[in-house]
Amino acid sequence: MHSNKLHLDPELVARARALAARAGRPVVDMARSHTTVSVERAVLRLAGITGADADGIPWVNRLVDAVRADVGLGHGVALPVFHAVAEHGLAGSGADLTLLAQKAASGSLRFDLPGGKAATAARKASRRAVAAGIRQVDRNRVERDKMIKKYGDPKQRPWIYLIVATGDIYEDIPQAQAAARAGADVIAVIRSTGQSLLDYVPEGATREGFAGTYATQENFRLMRAALDESSRELGRYVRLTNYASGLCMPEIATLAGLQRLDMMLNDSMYGILFRDINPIRTFVDQRFSRQIHARAGIVINTGEDNYLTTADAVEAAHTVTVSQLLNEYFAHEAGLADWQLGLGHAFEINPDLPESFRLELAHALLARELFPDAPLKWMPPTKHMTGDVFRGNLLDGFFNLVGALTGQGILLVGMMTEAVVTPWLSDRDIALQNVRYVLNAAGKLHEDFMPAPGGFIQQRAHQVLDEAIDLLAKIEDDTLLKAIADGTFGIMKRPADRGKGRDGVAAHEDGYYNPATDILEQPAKGEQQ
Repeated sequence: MHSNKLHLDPELVARARALAARAGRPVVDMARSHTTVSVERAVLRLAGITGADADGIPWVNRLVDAVRADVGLGHGVALPVFHAVAEHGLAGSGADLTLLAQKAASGSLRFDLPGGKAATAARKASRRAVAAGIRQVDRNRVERDKMIKKYGDPKQRPWIYLIVATGDIYEDIPQAQAAARAGADVIAVIRSTGQSLLDYVPEGATREGFAGTYATQENFRLMRAALDESSRELGRYVRLTNYASGLCMPEIATLAGLQRLDMMLNDSMYGILFRDINPIRTFVDQRFSRQIHARAGIVINTGEDNYLTTADAVEAAHTVTVSQLLNEYFAHEAGLADWQLGLGHAFEINPDLPESFRLELAHALLARELFPDAPLKWMPPTKHMTGDVFRGNLLDGFFNLVGALTGQGILLVGMMTEAVVTPWLSDRDIALQNVRYVLNAAGKLHEDFMPAPGGFIQQRAHQVLDEAIDLLAKIEDDTLLKAIADGTFGIMKRPADRGKGRDGVAAHEDGYYNPATDILEQPAKGEQQ
């Protein structure tokens, strides 16, 4: 399948990757030398802290805020927290951390930075507690592998990916199970509007989301259990997706690992461009979240498709390719393997444009051939849906056909009622019929499809790659943060010194310690994770 149908020049492809690495390296260096409130909260979540106060503020937020007020974030929270655990005669369990947070919130204890033997003891205790959480992530990965071996994967590729989200987790569950019975392989529970801007993760099962359902640990647990039932019933493993983006990206990634989610939306720039989250905060958070995803065996889905909802899909096609190359570099650096890279792209060219379908084919095939081992996530038309459901269903059929022709890995089901209403179950059923028809009728058409040598599709793909290389060279000279500030991606201008969550970032000070990155990057010899 992944032969060189476009006759891409291997030297040009290698140059594009080298430029992406050079453009991305300063951002990685920055991420490695900073922390955020959400990274530190994720560390404590791995150590077992749960629960929220009477106002719904998670105890982990109260604990990190208290440490920050007393000693700052620059040394990390692990040493001051586990030093306080020892000082107060606690064992360091999740319940003990919750008790510590309660004491800190009531003003009955203060945190300080330990030194000498006390620092060594706090380091060991924090590493032991966090290692227990990472062992749970590891057990879940083993359990997923066992279930896939027992029940099997979907017979066809691409996997059919369907969004279900009513705002009420107890309504989502029967809809998700019905969707799985109707052929969906991946269920995505989209988050409640605005959750990405909350600097905390709500607690418990929720029923009050708007245009989506809150991402919480309990909601993850409930949906995972329901889809495990469906997997047993249907004889194929049904995957669960949620969103690790926004101000709590590291925490939501951690909760996904602890509850055995299979895919997570996790883009390096989405929150910067479309939620105005501070760029430095986002890059620090995404690196830690991807390290967790790598360990958990979770497939990430990136958000390049969103650029084409604001920028023109033809003029800005090369910015999608540039972002895919950067996302690949950041993902590899954080430990993700190619099979975990659901790099995003979309069917968003204006259908009134002459040769729009051929242009879509060229863009989709370019993505497929640049990333032959990645399960690309192909997104349906949204920008040019008009409310004419017949035209919309036809456009979705064309989209499904491109997916089949170019061997995409993950096919998001397009809705003919896009931009009109939140889809009814009947809308989803019609949309799934469309996908099933195309994949049954043309599922292996990519074996026969070969664009004409030197023809329209090859020329367009080469043009986009050339433009991507030119842009990467400019980004390397100008820096990625400056390119983002200038509106290079999705025409959004996002300066590095602005944006939400900026005050939650701290540079590492001498002696900074994070037991989670310590384990994820350099497991101790002989340590059983």
